[in-house]
Amino acid sequence: MASNQAILMAGIPASNAALFHRLRFSVGDPTAFIQLMEENQSANSILILRDIEMERARANARVDQVGCPADYTPEGGLSGDRETATAQAAAECLRRHGVQRVTADRSLPLIYADFAQRAGITVELDDELGVLDRRAKDEQELEWLREAQATTEGAMEMACRMIAGSTAKGDGTLVHDGEPLTAERVRAAVDHWLLDRGYANVPAIIAGGPIAADCHNLGHGVLRTEEPVIVDIFPQNRSTLYNGDCTRTVVHGAIPDEATQMLAAVIAAKAAAISATKAGVTGEQVHQATRDAMESHGFQMGLPSEDDPLSYCAMTHGTGHGIGLDVHEPPLLDRKGPPLVVGDVLTIEPGLYRRDLGGVRVEDMVAVTADGCENFNRLQEGLDWS
Repeated sequence: MASNQAILMAGIPASNAALFHRLRFSVGDPTAFIQLMEENQSANSILILRDIEMERARANARVDQVGCPADYTPEGGLSGDRETATAQAAAECLRRHGVQRVTADRSLPLIYADFAQRAGITVELDDELGVLDRRAKDEQELEWLREAQATTEGAMEMACRMIAGSTAKGDGTLVHDGEPLTAERVRAAVDHWLLDRGYANVPAIIAGGPIAADCHNLGHGVLRTEEPVIVDIFPQNRSTLYNGDCTRTVVHGAIPDEATQMLAAVIAAKAAAISATKAGVTGEQVHQATRDAMESHGFQMGLPSEDDPLSYCAMTHGTGHGIGLDVHEPPLLDRKGPPLVVGDVLTIEPGLYRRDLGGVRVEDMVAVTADGCENFNRLQEGLDWS
């Protein structure tokens, strides 16, 4: 049956989270997904991918039909380049079904749009296509995220206790198992711990002392006693592809009074943001709850200016972000953040930073419900992990 409209998504599902989410099927080769809108408004979906993957796709991908580029060879033949051939086949498939107009999501590679246009097909961007679908996690996704966060907490506890249980030398540097305890050593320990449990880990943040005033500084060098160390771990389950994301702060030895005061404000801000989180509330309103709590504790919001002293202490980022197949997904909990929906999974991660001391940040993961949210975290929030 002819269809003059369709949805086109394409890319490599192993790295294109939008495409993987639609298919729930991972493959490391170029792939095209076409959803034909028939005259009776029913949808017929077609997946085009490498021939050796077709059997696995038929068994696992959420589509009606599976084909390979050779099934849709255009008049001039297919390129020897795999991605080009897939784009050619997608355009030919659309042409054969009488499609005149396709709607694409924000992740569509330009090569697929170009070949569709060469075939006389109009390509239009819907920059919200699939976004809400990914935000509203189903029960399986929620379970995968709970599992990822529980594993992340295990790595977090190991890392924080490793730092807290080390020994301080006379110059204040930390030693663990007879060797200097560096950010790099802790990061490697986190990587190994997660790898043994089936997780891939981008470099974790292990940032001690003043360098942690830059909230995304990965950290480097020997860690020191009596300085706050931000530990931020965000691994991906290698099977489900869903992510964890958790931050805690640890101090070895005596805790500076300034860090204690910062922690009190951070914990209060996190509690206020979580209390404000429910379906229908905007991300901006959640961030405002964080702002109100920080300011009520005497702290500011925003980056320091050139004229501010090194002791200037403020929260320099938003309250959090969506999480799922990507560590950073919509929605943002910040200015202009959109209304939350049931199934949004979010990080709540207030932090305070000062250039002469470093930073204190505490981060939980929550799932939005109709009347509140579920907090996936169970770890303590304090600075003492001894």
